[in-house]
Amino acid sequence: MITYNDIYEALRKERYSEQLQPLSSRFVKDVVEYLDEKKDIPGKEENLFSDIVIKSKKQLENAVSIFRELILRRKKKILNLVFIAAETGLSKRDFENMLPFEKILFERIMEVMELSDKELNKMMRGEAEEVAKHSLIVFKESVEEFLDLEGNKTGPFEKGDIASLSSEIAKILVDGNKADYVEGESRSDKD
Repeated sequence: MITYNDIYEALRKERYSEQLQPLSSRFVKDVVEYLDEKKDIPGKEENLFSDIVIKSKKQLENAVSIFRELILRRKKKILNLVFIAAETGLSKRDFENMLPFEKILFERIMEVMELSDKELNKMMRGEAEEVAKHSLIVFKESVEEFLDLEGNKTGPFEKGDIASLSSEIAKILVDGNKADYVEGESRSDKD
């Protein structure tokens, strides 16, 4: 069972280290259990103004705040690792210290970085018109894997995912109300 001090200690270690700190694979589940337990204390006590209830509410508020800061700091470190990995490669140790959802976040951001680098390289080689044949869209709902116009498998995509797809496919998805163009994309490029 995790305690308030355990959550605080995890944040303290994350604050004072440049590397992503290891957490148990059950850390998030343990925090959820701890928070649920703290939420239940006022219902168990008869006097809502007792010291136990007041202390428990304050610990709950502080624990939520500490956990949010911990996750935010870890996300910032993961973004830093993405930049480093895109240029030089990633230390295996850093990848091992990621929680499962953080590994997914890392991998998806890396995919977008690689796509961006490919597009930049195309532009540098004078293939800028290829960029105009693609549109950046954000998905409004989950979309299963499908075949693009060249017969290549594309997707699946989750709600909120951003993808650079051929303008024809992007137009079909936008017209079907499954996606929207990312702000800044001019619709004249899509036609």
